[in-house]
Amino acid sequence: MCIVLVPLGAYVRLTAAGLGCPDWPGCYGHFSPIGASQNTALAAEYPDRPLDVDKAWREMAHRYLASTVGFIILLIAALAIASGPRRIVGLRYSLVLLATVVFQGVLGMFTVTWRLKPLIVTMHLLFGLITLGLLWWLWLTLQRSPSRGPVTRHMISTLNESRVGTRSAQVTQRVVIVGLIALGVQIALGGWTSSNYAAVACPDFPTCQNEWWPSMDVGDAFVLWRGLGINYEGGVLDHPARIAIHFTHRLGALLATVLLILAASTALRKGSLRTARPAAVVMLIALALQLVIGISMVVRGFPLCLATAHNFGAALLVLSTLALYHAVRVPGRRAVSGR
Repeated sequence: MCIVLVPLGAYVRLTAAGLGCPDWPGCYGHFSPIGASQNTALAAEYPDRPLDVDKAWREMAHRYLASTVGFIILLIAALAIASGPRRIVGLRYSLVLLATVVFQGVLGMFTVTWRLKPLIVTMHLLFGLITLGLLWWLWLTLQRSPSRGPVTRHMISTLNESRVGTRSAQVTQRVVIVGLIALGVQIALGGWTSSNYAAVACPDFPTCQNEWWPSMDVGDAFVLWRGLGINYEGGVLDHPARIAIHFTHRLGALLATVLLILAASTALRKGSLRTARPAAVVMLIALALQLVIGISMVVRGFPLCLATAHNFGAALLVLSTLALYHAVRVPGRRAVSGR
């Protein structure tokens, strides 16, 4: 559900439906757009945001799904607390996951009430992917063996000492971590590009504005806080600032690509990390897919389907990079589970 939620949020933003319901958590004071459409007097309280039923349904569908994901995470935390010593989900981890999704809900509220403020929208994207990453990591660590049950901390510790405690494995782990950090920074730049409506600032590729180093306003491009009371729908920056944002995003993509390829190639080269090779290959495929989507999006004039797929590709890249890091940490999983 969370991996569906990420591109759905992008779709809502890209179709200008982020303020389809200008209040929160309801829609014009109602649980659904149906009630809002039947109460014209209440909708009239928002003269600058007349009701658009289609946009309202897109926004509320995103909220309904987000609320469901939040409820499931609350259930995970409740199960962890109730299990006591028998718990297979760490109490601290489950509470961190719960706190993350609660904070994500707060960011969702501010996204609407602060009128799509770029800093909040970007943080909303980042914490959505962090929530997805935490759920994915939980799933990776809770895979069960038919014969021996869940992988315990003692098993992982023993495995780390016997098979990951080598110098080459430690180096690989660090390289993957650096790649993951670069990916996080690049996703933040992507969120900043989208929330400032700077995607179309460079309509050509590989140049930008038909120049290898275009004229741009870097100083105005990365002002994080411009005060409240501003409606950021459609963007408020001048064109040179948007060019700076888009161009920086491209440079970040280049750096992140180099580091992720380095991480995957390091895992592929190490003979002691044979079980990490499938994860490295999958990560390289996800990286290639994301690059193809990004370039095609520019060349084809930023169609909605590719812009949405670009967010989905970012989510897949996060999941595959985390899977690679997990494989590097626990490369001999089959040996542990007895298979």
